Amino acid sequence: MQVTHKNKPWIFSGDVSGEIVSPGLKRTVMAFCDELMCVKFEFEEGAVGALHSHPHTQVCYVISGRYRFTMGDETKEISQGDSLYIKSGIEHGCVCLSKGTVIDYFTPMREDFIK
Repeated sequence: MQVTHKNKPWIFSGDVSGEIVSPGLKRTVMAFCDELMCVKFEFEEGAVGALHSHPHTQVCYVISGRYRFTMGDETKEISQGDSLYIKSGIEHGCVCLSKGTVIDYFTPMREDFIK
């Protein structure tokens, strides 16, 4: 999916469409520029955010739902209102325990999310 709203000051959720990136997991790129990107992830119960790492620094904020999240060699349950910071290069991923939404912020932006 080609994302074309880079550097636009206003992004309304009804004006952007997401894409299914794995079973039960939808990713929607929201506002972004070269230095920072906001991404909404909508999870169905049982959906998996596969273990991976990337060179970007990431902060996650849980809007709703419950998740078993692994970062490095630690696994913890997170839920509404929780947030976490993921250093560049750290392997991480999650399993959704109950349907919900997570907002992730990346710096710099994720080029791989817009092509």
